[in-house]
Amino acid sequence: MTRGGLRYPWSEPPAFGEPIEVAEGVHWLRLPLPMALDHVNAFVLDDGDGWTVVDPGIDTPACRAALQSALDGPLAAKPVTRVLVTHYHPDHIGLAGFLQERGAELWTTQTSWLFARMLTLDEHPVPVSQTVEFWRLAGMEPGLLARRAVERPFNFVDCVHPLPLGYRRIKEGDEVTAGGRRWRVRIGHGHAPEHAVLWSLDDHLILGGDQLLPSISANLGVYATEPMADPVEDWLESCRAFQPFAREEQLVLPGHKLPFTGLPLRLRQMIENHQGALDRLRARLAEAPRTAAECFPALFKRPIGDAEYGLALVEAVAHLNHLLHRGEVTREIGEGGAWIWRLA
Repeated sequence: MTRGGLRYPWSEPPAFGEPIEVAEGVHWLRLPLPMALDHVNAFVLDDGDGWTVVDPGIDTPACRAALQSALDGPLAAKPVTRVLVTHYHPDHIGLAGFLQERGAELWTTQTSWLFARMLTLDEHPVPVSQTVEFWRLAGMEPGLLARRAVERPFNFVDCVHPLPLGYRRIKEGDEVTAGGRRWRVRIGHGHAPEHAVLWSLDDHLILGGDQLLPSISANLGVYATEPMADPVEDWLESCRAFQPFAREEQLVLPGHKLPFTGLPLRLRQMIENHQGALDRLRARLAEAPRTAAECFPALFKRPIGDAEYGLALVEAVAHLNHLLHRGEVTREIGEGGAWIWRLA
């Protein structure tokens, strides 16, 4: 199947919890997510005397059941001895601790482990004041802001299994052996800090996580934890850094959607996607100064409802911050208490 210039060797994913082999010693395991993006891809690598599971999903009953079904069925012949996590987001690290408790060793980047470990220990019944103020400054609709200020926010502890103390660090340039192959670790940023991408040195496979997705754009968000961050610049730099290593024949095994080939084109598309968003944002601000929330029509092709509002808001701030760091916009607090952004 070919779509958008990319080729998809499989037109349909495997059923939840039923892995299929996509290369010798490499199995694609799809797991369910309780959100609009209703799945995550895990990959299971045959290490001879055990399995390495890459990105084992979120800790919900449905996802755990699908993973357990695979462990009790097609993967039952040997134990999971290693869990490798590309980045700290809960749909990728959520069941890592579950596998660690059963004897697996966790391999991930230092930043991913620190973030995940910190966030599982940082539970809040309502949003902290800094988060509420960040939402206000971004221009969150007042009624929604009032509701969210008193609701339980997203907490890692709600969907990430406790992480036992201890892990093995992977970093830029490391060589990892798994699935009968040597893999080079290359690090990307933007969607998540210190996101590991594994490039096979022995054939054309790439474990891409969320850094290399085929048909959707990874969320680039700014949060109250680092309100002046510029993840858009981090993302663009990472895409450009990967370009010298990209080949047409490489099979990318992504964190979501379908495996694909055509990585050189996809890297160009990912760069152009955000350059286009920035152009539309400049045009919207040329019409009138705006809050971040008022920039949604420039960045998104659909109406933004309550369910996706939070991710849309942090992505809007990310793109505005990028223009701010480039000196293209200024901001000031308006009468309503939100940042008003205008072209410089």
